[in-house]
Formats: sequence, structure tokens, C-alpha cells
Amino acid sequence: MVTNTTDISRIRSVVSGVCDPEIPVLTIEDLGILRDIRFEKEKLVVEITPTFTGCPAMRTIADEIADVLRSEGFTDFDVRLVYSPAWTTDWISESGKLKLKEYGIAPPARSTEQHLAALLSGVRELVHCPFCNSANTRLTSPFGSTACKALHYCDNCHQPFEEFKCH
Repeated sequence: MVTNTTDISRIRSVVSGVCDPEIPVLTIEDLGILRDIRFEKEKLVVEITPTFTGCPAMRTIADEIADVLRSEGFTDFDVRLVYSPAWTTDWISESGKLKLKEYGIAPPARSTEQHLAALLSGVRELVHCPFCNSANTRLTSPFGSTACKALHYCDNCHQPFEEFKCH
């Protein structure tokens, strides 16, 4: 088995295209959950980090990574979940944020540090509508279709939408 940089780059380019089953317009690379690809002796190791502990999509993502690796001829590999450091929305790529918005989900507008500072100071964070970009929105539920999203309503264009919560 070749374990050079070219092989790792080829594997990364194939594995990085695996899509998130909950938000299929995003790849695991867009989300920043693809942490590492390396060889440990002769075994290929792919590390991924869940967006939150207990994320039900991780099993599906691991299975899809395994399918991609098998299709590339790899048989001796391990897909591992890595919990530390914990995933943060800061790891979502700019391309991923744009894809979220185009899909109708408001992306995190601030860094985690800025979000925490606003939270501690009591400043209400504005969530812009992904459809009309208005800040005239309101939170309707802190819980969306998945644990990483919240529900909002735009009083400007009258569209309900989800926000990918900053954390």
C-alpha cells in the first residue's frame, strides 16, 4: 500500500465529497467534520468529529466514508470519531456557509467567540433571513429539525426558516 502524500491527497479528495445526510448540500469538508486522514502502519485512518455529541448522522457518515474507501480499493481502514477538540461552527467553510444560505438555512453569522461575547453581554443577535436577507426576523423555537438548528420567522418576506446555531 502506498502511503505517500499523493495517496493521502487522493483519498482526501474522494472522502471529502461525502455529504451530510441531514443537510445534503453540505459535504463533510464544508462542515469541517473531516479532521484527519493518515496511515498508522498499514491501516488507513479517517477521523471525523460530530457537530454535537450523540449526532445521529455520524453513523451514516461513517458508513458512507467506508463505502467510498471500499470503492477506491481500500480494505484495511478505520473510521474514528474524535471528540476533542469539540467541533465548532467556526469550522464551517465559507463555501459551506454560502451553500447553507442558498439551501434556505441561515448560516452562523459570527464566530463562536463573538457569539459567546454577545450572549454574555445580553445583546440580541440578529439572524438574517436566507431568502430576503432581512434582519427583521424572530426566533420561533430554539429547536429545529436537528439539534444544531433553530426555527425563525421573517417578518419581512413572511418565510419560516432554520438557522444553523452557532456553537
